[in-house]
Amino acid sequence: MGPVLAGFLQLLALIGALALAYVPLGNYMAKVYSSDKHWRVEKWIYKGIGANPDTEMRWLAYLRGVLAFSAVGVLFLYLLQRIQGVLPGSLGFSAISPAQAFNTAASFVTNTNWQSYYGEQAMGHVVQTAGLAVQNFVSAAVGIAVAVALVRGFARARTGELGNFWADLVRGIIRILIPGSVIAAIVLVACGAIQNFSGIHEVGQFMGGHQQWNGGAVASQEAIKEFGTNGGGYFNANSAHPFENPTPFTNLFEIFLLLVIPFSLTRTFGVMVGSVKQGYAILATMATIWLSFVVLMMWTEFAHHGSALQAAGGAMEGKETRFGVGASSIFAVSTTLTSTGAVDSFHSSFTGLGGGITILGMQLGEIAPGGTGSGLYGMLIMAVIAVFIAGLMVGRTPEYLGKKIGTREMKLAACYILITPALVLIFAAASMALPTPPHSMLNSGAHGFSEVLYAFTSAANNNGSAFAGLNANTDWFNTMTGLAMVLGRFLPMVFVLALAGSLAEQKPVPATAGTLRTEKPLFTGLLVGAILIITGLTYFPALALGPLAEGLAS
Repeated sequence: MGPVLAGFLQLLALIGALALAYVPLGNYMAKVYSSDKHWRVEKWIYKGIGANPDTEMRWLAYLRGVLAFSAVGVLFLYLLQRIQGVLPGSLGFSAISPAQAFNTAASFVTNTNWQSYYGEQAMGHVVQTAGLAVQNFVSAAVGIAVAVALVRGFARARTGELGNFWADLVRGIIRILIPGSVIAAIVLVACGAIQNFSGIHEVGQFMGGHQQWNGGAVASQEAIKEFGTNGGGYFNANSAHPFENPTPFTNLFEIFLLLVIPFSLTRTFGVMVGSVKQGYAILATMATIWLSFVVLMMWTEFAHHGSALQAAGGAMEGKETRFGVGASSIFAVSTTLTSTGAVDSFHSSFTGLGGGITILGMQLGEIAPGGTGSGLYGMLIMAVIAVFIAGLMVGRTPEYLGKKIGTREMKLAACYILITPALVLIFAAASMALPTPPHSMLNSGAHGFSEVLYAFTSAANNNGSAFAGLNANTDWFNTMTGLAMVLGRFLPMVFVLALAGSLAEQKPVPATAGTLRTEKPLFTGLLVGAILIITGLTYFPALALGPLAEGLAS
């Protein structure tokens, strides 16, 4: 079997698995967030944190819950890293420096999971499990909760109430993320991923020195890392490491895990607003972009010229021979079109245009299908903008799901789509203009600029993957990427929840002959076009200086 055929067969198998999970998982999540019953373990948690899960919250109260909970998470994880040297199970690792501890705390609380450290050389068992793994669960649950609040804004009428943040948070963790992660971890262990709390082992000599490997609760962290679209990794090699990703099957299984919740949330959306066709329209938009990017990535990586590359079956530099070009391309696109950031190959070693595809995937806003929750609310914001554009073209007040999209709603949507590009471009420009940050670049020219652009695109969009080649463990990059992650996570949430509150207060408008049918293929095409045009106009100059210049020159 040739590598191209193998790649496309894996793609078909992945699509089939996602299709099988779509309806049952989507319906289950809709039931989770619509139920008025609380499990016993959930009642214990509510009592412990002093929350009343039956109290409805308006958008400001919901936002305060999100921000307060996340702030406590940043502080706790920061302190845990700073005292690592005195913790049991530290494996002899010392405390993390202040700048790096801030960066890592901001990273995992914001569902970014950017790492400026080598996991096997910096973090002990307590920090990995009680700190990083816990944040993998709660940060994913926060994203889903905000998305559900926006869905309620569309579904409800004449009320500003969006549900209860604490109930949404706890249910997401207890009823969705923990059960799914337990099943996934068992599958990974059965296929060869490690799961233990052993220390550091010397496994032999390598080029005159000793080679060492850590043990760790790898399978359980790998499961929620993918299932919650978190990213990061127990080891520096991430999902290219055989302890995290042992076989081609686990590689495909991990891609399935990182896509299944974001895609299935469109079904949840359709059920909760009372029209599954609306969910299918959003799904079609996400799937069209994702599939187009996968095919384009495979083409760039398989068709790269050169006798050595042709003999290898494609551009194999930076890719695992266990997975090949096809599976590596699927993983690269899926991880950058979601907010996962896990990698089974190294994007800096992709072809110039291939590396550009990974950057562009993040710059779309990671909405195809995006992260757990963040992908859905990002796509719904783009749907609001697409409806507004359609309204301008036909000369009538735009409506979406029976809600009028007026001045207030458009201002909030516009702020949402502007804040992340502003963070990316301002921080990247400052890093290139100042004298010290460019010293962190391994490469010069277009590829070096791509390293910096990728870093801030990844941070501000809460992706977490890295282009490699950039030494991000400096005070400048630890601090600036940390700020980009925090601002890129929580400022958009402000606008999302404000929009949800505004929509929930409205009286539904009955559909008429002139109402745009947002469940039809025409709207899907309009939405795809709006996403690509807005992203292109925003980022094309920066892309032209980096990956496009490199790709056209090769």
